[in-house]
Amino acid sequence: MQYALIYRETAAELAREKREPDAYWGAWNAYMGAMGAAGIMRGGAGLLQPPTATTLRIADGEWQVQDGPFADTKEMLGGFVVIDVPDLDAALAWAARAPCASAGSVEVRPTLPPPAA
Repeated sequence: MQYALIYRETAAELAREKREPDAYWGAWNAYMGAMGAAGIMRGGAGLLQPPTATTLRIADGEWQVQDGPFADTKEMLGGFVVIDVPDLDAALAWAARAPCASAGSVEVRPTLPPPAA
């Protein structure tokens, strides 16, 4: 079964990227490398910092474009991966290993099945 692991980091953790880039990226590279070595990663992407985001909503047919992320939260979406593991317990075990799990959060969500041909 495929699950999306959606990584959210706190502002403090994102600031650590600039203060301690080797430690920050070393932890993420080790984590992603472990998933790659396990053969479970199916795709994903890291995201640039939240100030680079643009949010679009449509109200009454009119576009409303806002700079930055829409959600008012203390955690920022940092990226996601799609993994293929036997069950939710396995997905949670991988989510628990994410560097942001102790300071931010990891949302684990099943993906939709592929459309029927």
